[in-house]
Amino acid sequence: MREFSRTDRVAQQIQKEIAVILQREIKDPRLGMVTVSAVEVSRDLSYAKVFVTVLSSKSEDDTKQNLAILNDATGYIRSLLGKRIRARIMPELKFVLDNSLMEGMRISNLVDEVIRTDKEKRGDDANSVEDGDE
Repeated sequence: MREFSRTDRVAQQIQKEIAVILQREIKDPRLGMVTVSAVEVSRDLSYAKVFVTVLSSKSEDDTKQNLAILNDATGYIRSLLGKRIRARIMPELKFVLDNSLMEGMRISNLVDEVIRTDKEKRGDDANSVEDGDE
């Protein structure tokens, strides 16, 4: 079993606390449903990249606006984080978009579409074989 490094533990703690802060403390009505999917902390703990997924965005501009709101609030979020986590150094925060969830959904939809198109192409002869089995 691999031991967790200090940076891993700090990243995990930051991820947990930022998730709570975004849920309870940030009251900006323009901010949509944002989840913290991961945090990467630099080795010297001076920088933290916070990966977020914007679930309620309707467009790319909407997503960019949510990221801008979060990055504008980094000072406030950092100060709240400092009160919750006992650390000598509180990393500079940078919020970045985590596309993996949206990309996964897009790929899943493409696969579903290919399967549906394939079934339509095979059409009646595939259905007649299936009906004969029953």
